[in-house]
Amino acid sequence: MASAREKTSPPSDIEQESGTVVPDDSKKAVPEKLLKHSHNADAAMKAMAEYEGQTIVITEETNRRLLRKIDMHLMPILCVVYGLNYLDKTTLSYASIMGLKVPPSKDRLHSGINITGGEYSWLGSMFYFGYLAWEYPTNRLLQMLPLGKYSAFNIVMWGLVLASFAAVENYAGALAIRFFLGVFEAAVTPGFALFTSQWYTKKEQGTRTAIWFSFNGFAQIFGGLVAYGIAVGCRKYGTALEPWKIVFLVTGLLTSAIGFIFLFVVPDNQMNCRWLSKEDRVLAIERIRMNQQGVGNKHFKLYQLKEALLDPLSWAFFFYALLADIPNGGISNFFSQLIVGFGYTPEQSLLYGTPGGAVEIVALTVCGYLGDKYGHRILISMPGMFIAILGMILIVALPLENNKGRLAGYYLTQAGPTPFVALLSLISSNVAGYTKKTTVAAMYLIGYCTGNIIGPQTFRVKDAPRYIPAEIVIVVCWVICIFDLSFIYWYCQWQNKKKANIRAQPGYVKLENQEWLDLTDNENPEFVYTL
Repeated sequence: MASAREKTSPPSDIEQESGTVVPDDSKKAVPEKLLKHSHNADAAMKAMAEYEGQTIVITEETNRRLLRKIDMHLMPILCVVYGLNYLDKTTLSYASIMGLKVPPSKDRLHSGINITGGEYSWLGSMFYFGYLAWEYPTNRLLQMLPLGKYSAFNIVMWGLVLASFAAVENYAGALAIRFFLGVFEAAVTPGFALFTSQWYTKKEQGTRTAIWFSFNGFAQIFGGLVAYGIAVGCRKYGTALEPWKIVFLVTGLLTSAIGFIFLFVVPDNQMNCRWLSKEDRVLAIERIRMNQQGVGNKHFKLYQLKEALLDPLSWAFFFYALLADIPNGGISNFFSQLIVGFGYTPEQSLLYGTPGGAVEIVALTVCGYLGDKYGHRILISMPGMFIAILGMILIVALPLENNKGRLAGYYLTQAGPTPFVALLSLISSNVAGYTKKTTVAAMYLIGYCTGNIIGPQTFRVKDAPRYIPAEIVIVVCWVICIFDLSFIYWYCQWQNKKKANIRAQPGYVKLENQEWLDLTDNENPEFVYTL
């Protein structure tokens, strides 16, 4: 595919209020709302200004070269950090069966902070209270501050906070650590969604989002193996520190080290990218013109906030995240204890939990690739949810002594995140206007936090080791999610038909550089929703 964008010399007639070039004979055909906010255009407009009147050509070969360079620099660090993001949350699950919950003792192998089952559930939820409290402020900061630098700061800080868990001596200290861990991790997922929309075309975003999110699965494998190695090593050779403390130190310090690498590798946007030449920076911006979203805008626009809060699509995203993450909150904090409940030892549970990560990797990458290839991310993500429902039904229905069958059911539940990731990629693809995008991302992750707060509370001590009430709640939530996904698919189709009718009207005119005006998806007739 060869594509060219010709920049013609500005006509003599210029709209003074907005600075937008409009031919005189088409002013009446241009919707006034498209001009109203164009003086706060996207940062890409400034970057492209000096090339006005020139022709910028991106051949298929050039596009492949740029994509390869962007992938090589961005994807590895995004994947590693997102894997650590998951690992750092689930470290608590590993620690729960490595001595964290037992009373303090002179025996380093069996010395903890003496917490009950109910207190452990609140430790699981407390992370998401911090996440929830800081989610919208951190989304505003992601918009206002340099994206790469602010993200790196949060990665370094959450690593240091996690490592400090090794110094915790009581339940109150553990609660405080979990809260601030949530505060600093709140920037990761919305920040990565912004990076994806900033650097990749719509047709590339689903696959890339699925790839970096799939490193949750790699983290589950890596974390389980590391925790198992630490547990076995401490049992055989002894240790000066409790095994659960070593887990927190290793994962926390590793995260902070990666955070400093992130600072030097990941730019704020194409304009200050160290590993792109000046010419390639312009081409990297031009290649995403088709997204109709630009690369960033630091102006807060109240009308975009209001539009986000009134858009049915925003609330459909929110409710999906809420319902889907009640199961996630329970399973991610209790999966080690669930596996122990299947009849395995604590050490075995660390090892046997790792294949679930492989299931997640395969499900996410396959659905992400096929969703972009066939242009139906939502529909192609749904089978993962059906597989997860089947897995949980197996756990509920099979007798306690059928430990292999119930373990297989747990592995199947790890295909459940496929629609969550598809919708996360659709926030990159289907929400335009920088203030609106950050608001919708915050709403989505507020739903995510709320669900994860509720999830651990469904696993009650009195229900152990079967936890049947919690497992039934999980199945019900996932079934409702299927209906929510169906609504989102229908709504995007309906909106695309409406916009096609607008573009087909006599006298319709597309503005010069309309792609860079920081318009919302609702107000831009050229915007096409990805399905």
